[in-house]
Amino acid sequence: MRVIAGEARGRQLFAPKTMRVRPTSDRVKEALFSILLSRLGDLGGMRVLDVFAGTGNLGIEALSRGADCAVFIDAHRESAEAIRKNLETTRFTEKGKVVTQEAAAALKWLARGEKPFHLVFLDPPYGEGHTERVLELLSSSPLIDAGSTVVAEFAAKEDIPRSFGRLTEIERRVYGDTSLSFLTISDRGETCP
Repeated sequence: MRVIAGEARGRQLFAPKTMRVRPTSDRVKEALFSILLSRLGDLGGMRVLDVFAGTGNLGIEALSRGADCAVFIDAHRESAEAIRKNLETTRFTEKGKVVTQEAAAALKWLARGEKPFHLVFLDPPYGEGHTERVLELLSSSPLIDAGSTVVAEFAAKEDIPRSFGRLTEIERRVYGDTSLSFLTISDRGETCP
């Protein structure tokens, strides 16, 4: 596992020796960032939130490609240590903050003091219902606004809805056994008859 592009290109990332961590493959990560760059232009100046961060793979890739800062959430101490080590290896320690807490509790805590994020990555363990729970929570959270893009990664065989409250899927791609869903806040303004 490595950083694909940008300032830290080619740097190897550390992954804890546990079956719990399933880093996004380079192939899927390359496709994900290609789609993001075609939609957003570049990541310069963006604030990034990486939920179920694992190794910090996605948030660190965003930092390498120009994002200003990233907050990484993971409930497991060994994952939090891996993220810190990877931030140090890539020289992004000053741009990253690691929150070692369960996702829902961390999001509620962050909502009290953080501005909305431009980009949110959600890569939970497959098939455990985390994707739907966190997307539902994010849909009403002040951590996202009309300028936010949420990217959820989940197993292709999972039947994940295409909308959650004000969050609506704008694109879904499947790569082998992995699905990527790109969501934004929908404009559901009422129109006159």
